[in-house]
Amino acid sequence: MNYVLKKIGELGIVPVVKINDAKDAVPLGKALIDGGLPVAEITFRTAAAEQAIKNLTAELPEILVGAGTVLSVDQVKKAVNAGAKFIVSPGFNPEVVKYCVDNDIPITPGVSNPTDIEMALGFGLEVVKFFPAEAFGGLAALKAISAPYGMMKFIPTGGINAQNVNEYLSFNKVLACGGSWMVKDDLIANGEFEKITALTREAVNTMLGFEMAHIGINAENAESALSIAKTYSNMFAFPLKEGNSSNFAGTGIEVNKSKGLGTNGHIAIRTNNINRAIAYLERNGFEVDMSTAREKNGAMIAVYLKEEVGGFAIHLLQK
Repeated sequence: MNYVLKKIGELGIVPVVKINDAKDAVPLGKALIDGGLPVAEITFRTAAAEQAIKNLTAELPEILVGAGTVLSVDQVKKAVNAGAKFIVSPGFNPEVVKYCVDNDIPITPGVSNPTDIEMALGFGLEVVKFFPAEAFGGLAALKAISAPYGMMKFIPTGGINAQNVNEYLSFNKVLACGGSWMVKDDLIANGEFEKITALTREAVNTMLGFEMAHIGINAENAESALSIAKTYSNMFAFPLKEGNSSNFAGTGIEVNKSKGLGTNGHIAIRTNNINRAIAYLERNGFEVDMSTAREKNGAMIAVYLKEEVGGFAIHLLQK
């Protein structure tokens, strides 16, 4: 898969932005970056789109900028010359798709039925936009039309919001979701960029779904581990579960039978998507130790960060 599309998959949500005044582009970009989502699809619905893309790519090279609502080859050329790294169209225009494919420009054209998907496959595309997602039957419709096409990934857009985004992202054929709820026109026009940052951060938190899973305590040996686990079990009436390498008191306290990672032990954090969580943490300066990764059925289910915090290693778990 193209690097840009992989990056979109790591980010998980693509803000779909309509800008009426190009001077708002950079403050908007900063708001998205501060909110933890350095990506924007600037729609060609306004005359300001081309200049907005120029402003963003010149001032904020760390943000991944694409052009949306692209309806012609001429618009593709304008968008790419302005600095756009990917193209999105509402429908499947063979002329636009062919030009992008011939010129190695990542494009996700809109599809809504199997015929559209097969046209995309004919051009060698691996990712398409399912649009308008909610109006065309939502996730149930996407699952139905995508069933024969295991090789295709989708970016649902249209009616996606904070309430349903995780439903879509939980489907393994969804690469990312496009949405505008955190970048509404009036927020941009009124300069409410702090609100955009807050909504973006909320969207990222919702998508990643970080939550405490358990704390792991390092014991000296199996006898000590059992004693510690029994103490917690008796103290709080937590059920005791003995295991091969550790014992649990309830679901929140694990006691290792030997010294594991971390000076004192580890803290396990669950997440909705471990790969997006890794990408998010690395964007924010935290390194992941991929040598500790564990897989199940070919998918990563656990991994440790390299850094200890307060004497505890940090352990990510796939929900």
